[in-house]
Amino acid sequence: MISEIKERCGKANAIILAHYYQAPEIQEIADFIGDSLDLSRKAANNDADIIIFCGVHFMAETAKILSPNKKVLLPDIDAGCSLADDCPSDKFQKFREENPDHYVVSYINCTAEVKAQSDLICTSSNAVSLIKKIPENKKIIFAPDQNLGRWVQKNSGRDLKLWPGSCIVHESFSEEALLKLKYQNPGSKVIAHPECSQNLLTLSDFIGSTSKLLDFVSKDPSKTYMVLTEPGIIHQMKKKEPNKIFIEVPDVEGCKCNECPYMKLNTLEKILDCLKNNSPSIELDPEIIRRAYVPIKRMLDMSN
Repeated sequence: MISEIKERCGKANAIILAHYYQAPEIQEIADFIGDSLDLSRKAANNDADIIIFCGVHFMAETAKILSPNKKVLLPDIDAGCSLADDCPSDKFQKFREENPDHYVVSYINCTAEVKAQSDLICTSSNAVSLIKKIPENKKIIFAPDQNLGRWVQKNSGRDLKLWPGSCIVHESFSEEALLKLKYQNPGSKVIAHPECSQNLLTLSDFIGSTSKLLDFVSKDPSKTYMVLTEPGIIHQMKKKEPNKIFIEVPDVEGCKCNECPYMKLNTLEKILDCLKNNSPSIELDPEIIRRAYVPIKRMLDMSN
């Protein structure tokens, strides 16, 4: 199957982009793997005719916005995002209208329609630095993740009006289980994604995006880490640091089931099927593409 995928990619001039939260076997066949910011840059700069995006719907939409003339395929069209679903474009438009004097910064984990209503897009990698670059006299709306927003607010020193959205994966970790693991593993460190709730971030030794978590465990001298993010990233952590120990933190129901159900909808079989059928493809209204491109391009320019 892997051989056929690679053969078909070569014939179709297709590139496979994968997020760190994908299953290990998908990470292994990807031409490029990264977090949302890395993937956005790669989607904007490649010579492929077809982009197979192994991630979730909003990520594939972003690739289409940045490369509108390319065919963008999502192996499972139902690979959505609870955070994007938490911010419907019609309700967000009403929220904006109620705060007309605010500059709108939207986390990349949102729909194309919400991006089109935004002034600037950010990722967890660059959110703090971008917020700091916005003139201090501007009032700011931050959407859709309220946990990330609170963390950005704390680290940027800016007051943000938050949309009340959250991620089902990062909201589900158990504080009790984490405390127990800390007691059982003295000298270990807790590393967390800023989408986690505040009580978990308070218990963490390092907070950062997926790429920054990966970078941290490579440079930090500790041997054991409790990981508060989607466990797909642990595959890359183990590859980089095979002699270190990475512990998944259970969710509130006591099981290690913090995998994103949407990320894991993509499979090798579905990748092969989408190459055979040239579908499912991401189709967006040209006007949405035009409007959403502006804040995404602004993010990329401000991040360089």
